[in-house]
Amino acid sequence: MKRVHSTVCALLLLTFLLAACGGGNSNTGSTQASTATKPAAANISLQVFAAASLTESFHDIAKQYQARHPNVSIKYNFNGSQLLEQQIANGAPADVFASADQTNMKKASAASVVESAQIFAQNRLVVIVPTGNKNVTGLKDLAKSGVKIDIGAAAVPAGKYSQQVLDKMGASPQYGADYEASVKKNIVSQEENVKAVVQKVQLGEVDAGFVYRTDVTNAVSAKVTVIDIPDTFNVIAQYPIAVTKNAPHHNEAQDFVNYVLSSDGQAVLQKYHFIAAPGK
Repeated sequence: MKRVHSTVCALLLLTFLLAACGGGNSNTGSTQASTATKPAAANISLQVFAAASLTESFHDIAKQYQARHPNVSIKYNFNGSQLLEQQIANGAPADVFASADQTNMKKASAASVVESAQIFAQNRLVVIVPTGNKNVTGLKDLAKSGVKIDIGAAAVPAGKYSQQVLDKMGASPQYGADYEASVKKNIVSQEENVKAVVQKVQLGEVDAGFVYRTDVTNAVSAKVTVIDIPDTFNVIAQYPIAVTKNAPHHNEAQDFVNYVLSSDGQAVLQKYHFIAAPGK
């Protein structure tokens, strides 16, 4: 009888030990499964609406930013600032708005579609002519009869700045009102963004165009000649940037804006001939 009792006890002890071991393996498997299925950082597509004159510099900034944030993909919409402001006001899903002027950023602010804006860069105008063009070799030639000039439309920041430059020149004794009137008479086309002006000059469709200094990239400089506009008549364009109020990815949008304002972002902008933002 004692032998039977001992056998039963041994079997019960063995069963208990096996159950304990099995439970331990189950917990380990559960832990391993939990570790294996831990979600990675979600991939984010950040929509940045930026003035056309920022095309080259912002592509460079995107490369640097994405290298530091591999889960973020920067998607750009480059166009005239006035068109971008209208798109955002009409509900386009933008995360960031970078304008080439204060006017369109103020419109966006008045429409309550952006948060507070900061100036991140400045720019200036130049006149470009096709390489080898003999009709225009200096600013005074812009008033010659038959010269074809292209500028941005009045609502486009570059077009507005161009008109301001001509107004300043017209008010000066060095050029005068007749000069201003003659130059404006020679304007044969007005574009919706400044890159369209660059393209027409490169193709030789016009004799001259008013563009930003930053538009004269290495590729463009091989096809055009630059005529500088003296500081007396030039206009310094200020570029504001802001996160949109309905940004689908607000935190990432603010982080991108911070990067543009950082020393690294500013270095890229200055490489493309932008003037440093005030205080940078």
